[in-house]
Amino acid sequence: MITAHVEPFSANIEELKKVIPLHYAELALNQDKVPLAPQWDIYLAREQAGELLLITLRDSGKLAGYFIGFIAPGLHYETCLTCIMDIFYVKPDERGQAGGKILFEFVEKELRRRKVNRMFVGSKCHMDASWLFERLGYERCEVTYTKWLED
Repeated sequence: MITAHVEPFSANIEELKKVIPLHYAELALNQDKVPLAPQWDIYLAREQAGELLLITLRDSGKLAGYFIGFIAPGLHYETCLTCIMDIFYVKPDERGQAGGKILFEFVEKELRRRKVNRMFVGSKCHMDASWLFERLGYERCEVTYTKWLED
């Protein structure tokens, strides 16, 4: 049975270190140029400041996925508490069991509990999850582009 949980980031680093490389290998762009090297100290500082949200997705206790987001007042709208998604992932062998739906419904519930006003999420174009967000009632609001600048 897949369940979602609010968990401390600091208590889950070792477990995340085992799954994030799978996430990177499946989804990251420019892997030949940018090695995976998370800045764990910055994540921990954000957690200490009360700005980081980790929601885990677990299947019989085993990490099946996660959502990491940052919560703070919007830089353009001081009175609008905002969550901006950093990353989310559902392991391939856990997909097709409504894990994404369970994860994001739980994220929304937790953000409402924390009185967050607005949430931003995103999807990689080459592995598009827009269908999930659209089914959950999210509104498409921006498209982001990337360009590698070094030769």
